[in-house]
Amino acid sequence: MTLFMLYVYLAGLLLLTHLYDCSVASTIHTEHSTAAPSCKRWFEILDDLQYNVFGGGKCGDPARKALRLTFHDGIGRSAALKASGRFPGGGADGSIIKFADVELEDPANTGLEDIVYVLRSLADDHGVSYGDIIQFAGAVALSNCPGSPRLAFYAGRAEAIAPSPPKLAPFPTDSAETILSRMADAGFTAEDTVALMAAHSVAVQKIIDPSAVGAPLDSTPEAFDSQFYLETLLRGTSYPGKGRSAAEAKSPVKHVFRLASDAALARHKSTACYWEAFVGDQERMRGSFRKAMEKLANQGHSNLADCSSVIPAPKPWNRPPKLPRGKNVSDIEQTCTAVQFPPLA
Repeated sequence: MTLFMLYVYLAGLLLLTHLYDCSVASTIHTEHSTAAPSCKRWFEILDDLQYNVFGGGKCGDPARKALRLTFHDGIGRSAALKASGRFPGGGADGSIIKFADVELEDPANTGLEDIVYVLRSLADDHGVSYGDIIQFAGAVALSNCPGSPRLAFYAGRAEAIAPSPPKLAPFPTDSAETILSRMADAGFTAEDTVALMAAHSVAVQKIIDPSAVGAPLDSTPEAFDSQFYLETLLRGTSYPGKGRSAAEAKSPVKHVFRLASDAALARHKSTACYWEAFVGDQERMRGSFRKAMEKLANQGHSNLADCSSVIPAPKPWNRPPKLPRGKNVSDIEQTCTAVQFPPLA
């Protein structure tokens, strides 16, 4: 190859790279011009997240961990502690990153270590608060999962002043009553609680049963949908692994993992009707989840800037829930008798 030909070849590569970069930028930043000036920095952070953390915008393990982290940071808030004169926690204030040496010792936060340190580095690099980076990363992560709602994102949280009080995150071994009491103490209704469980529709288990690592919590973990709510109502028959933990309940689908707490909430008198309603109404499920997540992210904060336009629009997913192969309506353990169970495919 002559020097001239090499020059032409390299110039062509540079041009293709430039065109590719422009294409990516135009896809991601279509709403850049309409964003508030204080929000525009988040487009650069979006690129960093998508390409360096979420594998090019995938609904994979890093995205799942980021979504889980939004809850574990935000749930650190207690009206009962405040009423007793003790520090109530700052909610979605980033304390799980700032005080990682304390909060990651809580067994409820096991498995979040990697994403905590990744997001700490990202926040430090871009000069944003830890509370903001957690909620932003969670909203972006969810947008990578087809069928999800486009979450709101508000920026401007102050840094945490102290670690969250311990034992504020519910455990999968907790009873439905214990979970609902804890959630009410944090400002959430029974419907909010059921709605937040929708995050489990894209979840997999990594910690509870080492013999079933990677087992999804429903049969469509690639999508944010109400299949999770349907399958959790089906009579359990087996475990995907050895099934020796009190945190696990029998599942109706061989390769699917069921949390004991999900099974309890699906059948409890205070939550069953909400649970069953989501089976037949995915739009209601999405709307309720979006509302509950906005409450989780913003309680206790004020004067935040609405930067929701930075969050990408998720891809649609319109498949209705359906009974797994070999199952029929007699396998549904229906607790709510106030309404008729929705028709199924």
